[in-house]
Amino acid sequence: MKPETERLAWIDLLRVAACFMVVFSHCCDPFVAQFDADRASFLTGTFLGSLVRPCVPLFVMMTGVLLLPTGMSAGEFYRRRIGRIAIPLVFWSVALPLMFFLYFGVLHPYTANPAVDVANHTWAATFPKLWTFIFNFTFDTTPLWYLYMLVGLYLIMPVLSSWLEHAEKRDIRTFLIVWGISLFLPYVQLLAPSAGYAGNYGNMGIYGVCDWNVYGMFYYVSGFVGYVVLAYYLQKYPSGRSRRRTFATAVPVFAAGYLITAFGYVFLQSLFPGNYAYLEIIWYFTGINVFMMTVPMFAVAVKSKIRPRAWLKKLADASFGIYLCHFIFVEIAYDVFDIAALPYAVRIVCMAVTAFAVSFLLVRILSSAKITRRLVA
Repeated sequence: MKPETERLAWIDLLRVAACFMVVFSHCCDPFVAQFDADRASFLTGTFLGSLVRPCVPLFVMMTGVLLLPTGMSAGEFYRRRIGRIAIPLVFWSVALPLMFFLYFGVLHPYTANPAVDVANHTWAATFPKLWTFIFNFTFDTTPLWYLYMLVGLYLIMPVLSSWLEHAEKRDIRTFLIVWGISLFLPYVQLLAPSAGYAGNYGNMGIYGVCDWNVYGMFYYVSGFVGYVVLAYYLQKYPSGRSRRRTFATAVPVFAAGYLITAFGYVFLQSLFPGNYAYLEIIWYFTGINVFMMTVPMFAVAVKSKIRPRAWLKKLADASFGIYLCHFIFVEIAYDVFDIAALPYAVRIVCMAVTAFAVSFLLVRILSSAKITRRLVA
């Protein structure tokens, strides 16, 4: 699919916005991690962090816009798309732990950052990370979880592409309705015990999930794949609404989703103190409340009349590299702006702008040489 010039402009805008939102969300995490130890810090991080939860779903929706239909064989698609990700994934899975070790293990072993356990950044702790990324990401490489997930989407996209090219509008809509139901599942599982559900031999999974089966009823029609299909659907069957009507609908829907996300997070923290797994439920990217924030942002971006800009294109082209390398700079920025006189909100903004800017400069440097360009592009 070859996007039109105007569409590329709004996609560039959305890529930059989503990338900055990712950086911003990670800047909020150390403040959220204070919990009851510093309630003001926790609340500031929660209310600001909740505001940017659409970041990853927006990236996924842009993938749907740009890559569907694939227009090529499955083998060629895998070679192009997964091949592009493999080298950066391997490089940053090794580079980030080494950078964390250099900063926290050598240069600054006494950070006040509550999200960082310095014991995990000694050489003894770092060394195994240099190869165990073949199984999963670590704290040092937290943002790279997205790449593992993205490869999974790429694996299924040729199948989706063939179906979408022949599916009728009502068939795609039916799939999206089923996927929409799956967005409520985290809350069904959360509330099930209050209705007397005691789990299956201790496993609290629902609808067929148990110790010997993780593939429950909605497994194949849930998760990020819905955002990919939704983006394709919205592009193929545009609503025809004016910008004013789109904006008038988007604002209250986004606001409702945000309020559920932010106050829901605070409520769950007070309801289940010390149980951080429950907290993540309200921040799930595939939960109904984050969906309510994501679609309005996407719809408004589509209707924007932004024109191509050279500076915007440069930032958009660097967004993938910024995503890959920013996490270490977020942690360093926490120490740089750990100034008691600065309000927490100001610290978070300063951290995000600094980490984003430093990451952009690093990406530009790496992009300038052919041998390092593939590490960030």
